[in-house]
Amino acid sequence: MNEFALTARRGPLVFNWDPPRRRSFVLGGFIFASIAAHLAGFYIFQVVYPPTIALLPPPARLNVISASSEQGRSLLRWVEAEDPALASMTRRPPDAKAYALPKLEHVPSYFATEPALKEAPPLVVDLRIPSAEPPGMVPVTRRQPPKPAGLVATSVIFSGDLQQFGPAKFPSANFKRSSHEPPQNARYQIAVDRNGAVCYCFMLNSSGDTLLDEQARNYLVLCRFAPKAETTAEALVWGIAAIEWGNDAAGAGVKPTPTIP
Repeated sequence: MNEFALTARRGPLVFNWDPPRRRSFVLGGFIFASIAAHLAGFYIFQVVYPPTIALLPPPARLNVISASSEQGRSLLRWVEAEDPALASMTRRPPDAKAYALPKLEHVPSYFATEPALKEAPPLVVDLRIPSAEPPGMVPVTRRQPPKPAGLVATSVIFSGDLQQFGPAKFPSANFKRSSHEPPQNARYQIAVDRNGAVCYCFMLNSSGDTLLDEQARNYLVLCRFAPKAETTAEALVWGIAAIEWGNDAAGAGVKPTPTIP
């Protein structure tokens, strides 16, 4: 029994078990040929001969909102109504004037302050020519010069270490300067013993006049202090003596004259 007889007896099969047919390459050949033709045309017209006409971009457009059209006026009215600055500001009523003055009652100034009346001119006018000479001399007040100061004597100031002896006794002063320049204050370092006598005297600051420095040194050496009663006191007490010059020190051959300090 052959295969066809078995198939007819059993009936049709669910799957087709026939051998496959040979595929046709005609359709694939046409598709490949079409692609090759398109590539050749693109190469010829786009690469070899590119187009000379280039399309420019569209120009920019600017829309201006103006009141020339009804649509523009509507948009401007809407912007005005939605503006927060205009909504928050105080507006004048349309019937009000631009510069409305307040209603105030005028009060004259003479109601508050009474004006001073001027004197009426005389009824009889003097028509005589005035005199060329003045009626009198103008009083001249002259400032009186200040009175000259009196004679200021030269003083000596001792430091605290020497003030324990009490006030000192000085000899008569007769200072003479070698120049007319005012001297500077001089300072000396002195040593005083238990009996109150000056044993040593050294100059620290000069007065600027050598003759006056020597006179001041002799003046300090000749001064005497009160003796100290303590037996345990030091043999010598050192201190500073400052001489403040007055106007009693005159120049050489010149009498001292009182001057303003």
